[in-house]
Formats: sequence, structure tokens, C-alpha cells
Amino acid sequence: MRYLQRITIMSVRKPVQKNVNQELQWLGSSLGLFNLRDKDKSCFRVFIELIKNAKMGKPLSSDEIAYSLGLSRGTVVHHLNKLLDSGMVVEAERGYILRVSNLRGLINEVEKDLERTLEELRGMAEEIDKSLGL
Repeated sequence: MRYLQRITIMSVRKPVQKNVNQELQWLGSSLGLFNLRDKDKSCFRVFIELIKNAKMGKPLSSDEIAYSLGLSRGTVVHHLNKLLDSGMVVEAERGYILRVSNLRGLINEVEKDLERTLEELRGMAEEIDKSLGL
């Protein structure tokens, strides 16, 4: 079980044209999943593979993802770890799966995570203020 969760939200300009591929890229970039160093968009491709599989609800192994995308297992594991750290992907039954079965639900879960994190920060800030006499 992972206890550290990295939530990154970035303000990225939405694509002008309706194009599901660009919209998915925008969504992932807005969630801080993809960056400029990922030249071959391998993290995006891993994310898309998990999205495509989400309806079936069957976890995919890193080997299955690597084979399907023509990537090395090491590359896939690297990106899966990033997706696990974000809380968007979970480990299940010897594989990996999106935390929920659709993107709307995924954003709702991210929102809940953010709210919990902000509430913890608020509580700690209040305790620190009290101890400092503020």
C-alpha cells in the first residue's frame, strides 16, 4: 500500500480543436502526468492502454503493457510507478488498473484526495498557529 501520494494540477491551455487524442494529452498534462522529457510519449501511451482496459476491469501486467506498446518493461514500470504515485492507478491481482472505470470518476477521486490533503494542511497550520501564538 502506498502512503505517499503526489497530486499535481497544472493549468494548461485546452486544445482548440475537438480531438480525443489531444484532449487526453491535455487531461494527463493538466494532472502533471506527462512532461517534455517523455519524448516518445511512453507515459501517455501507458495511461491510454490502462484507459482502454478500464471498461473490462481486468488488471494488466507490466509485461502485457510493454508487449502491447512495444516498450521495455523497465520503461513501463517507471511510468506505472509515476501513475501509482499520483493515485490514478492501483495494483490489483498481479497487475495494474485505473483506480476507477472512467475518466470523470478519476477526476472526482483526485478532487477528494485534494480536499483531504488540504484539510490536513489546514489542521496542521491551525496547530502551528496556536503553538506560535498567532
